[in-house]
Amino acid sequence: MPKIFEQDGYRFFFYSNEHQPIHVHVRYGGGEAVFEVERGVELRESQGLKVRELTKAEKLATEHWDLIIQRWHERFDR
Repeated sequence: MPKIFEQDGYRFFFYSNEHQPIHVHVRYGGGEAVFEVERGVELRESQGLKVRELTKAEKLATEHWDLIIQRWHERFDR
């Protein structure tokens, strides 16, 4: 699980065998969400996260959008 970044207890990462479209996983506490990030940040699915936690995760993904896209291409464009 390649970690992209961690902030405020939110851990953003990819799985080793990811697929298109470009997306990122985030864990916080016991919950996890997936955001598609190819054309902006959009929630695809979540489990075990409260609305305020999802809002914070989306904010962090938006703030680090460039980094997420860069790391995706570094990892999967081989």
